[in-house]
Amino acid sequence: MHSVVISDTSTLTIFEKIDIFDLLNQIYGEVIITPEIAEEYGEKLPEWVRIQAVNDKKYFDFLNTQIDKGEASGLALASEFDDVLLILDDLKARKLANRLNFRFTGTLGVIFKAKQMSLISGIKPLIIKLLSTNFRVADHIVEEILRMSEE
Repeated sequence: MHSVVISDTSTLTIFEKIDIFDLLNQIYGEVIITPEIAEEYGEKLPEWVRIQAVNDKKYFDFLNTQIDKGEASGLALASEFDDVLLILDDLKARKLANRLNFRFTGTLGVIFKAKQMSLISGIKPLIIKLLSTNFRVADHIVEEILRMSEE
């Protein structure tokens, strides 16, 4: 388990839409977001979501020239910890996180982990719900995650 988990807005929004927000708490305990991510999310947050500002504003500003404000703040905050997992869905942000050697997962990765931990019985019903929202994912990724979860 990672000592720090930082989520971007997209996972919070999608998990709220498909009514599985608490899975983040069940899997990771505390989740950290930045004030920028909290503003993008715009909803009341449970007590297990902690808001923490980025200390290195120059690094945040630099990252913000490459990716959006929420994702830039998450990556900048991640740089302030040694053992961190980022939850990111945006491809551009994931590519940058990879170049910066951050460990990351996405919405589907969190759902897969929930299945591995027996917190949910199946992934397929949640993927069907996900696809009824504005969540976009390539068919081959859905097929792979269903194969990996033996569904």
